[in-house]
Amino acid sequence: MLHTSDFDFDLPTELIASHPLERRDASRMLVVDGNNVFDKHIRDFVEYLQPGDVVVFNNSRVIPARFNATDKSGNIHEITLHTATDDHKTWWGLCKKFNKIAIGDTLTLDDGTKIEIVAHDDESGLKITFHCDNVFDVLNAVGKMPLPPYMKREEELSDRERYQTVYAEPVGSMAAPTAGLHFTNELMHEIESRGAKIVKITLHVGAGTWMPVKTEDLSQHKMHSEWCCITPEQADIINNAKRVIAVGTTSMRTLETAAIENRKLPVDKQCKRIMPICCTTDIFITPGYKFGAVDVLLTNFHLPKSTLFMLVSAFAGLDEMKNAYAHAVAEKYRFFSYGDCCLLFRKDS
Repeated sequence: MLHTSDFDFDLPTELIASHPLERRDASRMLVVDGNNVFDKHIRDFVEYLQPGDVVVFNNSRVIPARFNATDKSGNIHEITLHTATDDHKTWWGLCKKFNKIAIGDTLTLDDGTKIEIVAHDDESGLKITFHCDNVFDVLNAVGKMPLPPYMKREEELSDRERYQTVYAEPVGSMAAPTAGLHFTNELMHEIESRGAKIVKITLHVGAGTWMPVKTEDLSQHKMHSEWCCITPEQADIINNAKRVIAVGTTSMRTLETAAIENRKLPVDKQCKRIMPICCTTDIFITPGYKFGAVDVLLTNFHLPKSTLFMLVSAFAGLDEMKNAYAHAVAEKYRFFSYGDCCLLFRKDS
């Protein structure tokens, strides 16, 4: 039985990328195929495509989800939204010492907007209702891009564009689907010129993607739910793919959620890979999981003991990923959200 500590590795802090490279497509790409690793470049990605492949991206747009709110005593609280309710006026948000804010309290944002605390939860933080006409207009005015804490810096003006994919559309993520940050419009065009198809599905990145594992026993870790969607038209393209290449772990988790739902159908009703979905998912992929949709994964380098490193270890092999990460460290690849990426081929057990 695997435990959280089995997914630990040493990472020099100087390899954590705090800023993006000048060009999106300047990133390095480590290709991992079993025990074989190759130092490549993101522009080499298209060389691994075959006619009939389908490349799946997550097109969710990051919102400026982090803002300050002042209570009636003048105390300032930093809040980071992570999950919306159906009306998009009530959200769950993370806040340090959130228990010091009482249910029913009203706080004031920098532009004068009022928010009301309607619930507490030890895992999800504060449940907040906005008293305004349009929450996204307010966030665009007072919010900051929710850069991960390991960057150890405040938002800069350039992050508004660079912490966003070039194809981002529906708003709703509190973190970027970072594997997509490497792609330019030119590289997207080159994918299609190689005879592959592009499909843009949606998963609004929330706490489920990045919350740390706090238990040594993996079975005790509870994933937060995140909303995702694959339309019937998209599912049809994916089901007719020669290979499915997921760009990012959020695309992977959405596709595999759809594969699980597909396997629940009677055998004579099942599709080749997935069924259409519009739902929430709390899928937690660890070694031993049987993949039903994805053949190849492009992803960034992930934190030690994170659910995302567990996912890539399930896909490409734990020993193989530890060896690959050791190689990446030795070759000084850049890690995490603004870092380099790796192209992983599924290890079939």
